[in-house]
Amino acid sequence: MVASTGDGHFLLVKKLGGLFAIIIGCLLTAVGVTFEYTSTTTIGIAFLVLGAVLLTLKIIRRNQGSPLG
Repeated sequence: MVASTGDGHFLLVKKLGGLFAIIIGCLLTAVGVTFEYTSTTTIGIAFLVLGAVLLTLKIIRRNQGSPLG
């Protein structure tokens, strides 16, 4: 269960970047839908997808050495 320290900063960047992208994506999507801006809504959805992908990659990387899988 001990994580290697070599990838610690990179995984932290993925985690914080993913969370930041999801927050920005939610805000942009909400603004785009409220004011009917198609481009803002599209950019917001793209940020949501980017954040989800970054967090998914972090979770997959963390669980690679798991004895359960």
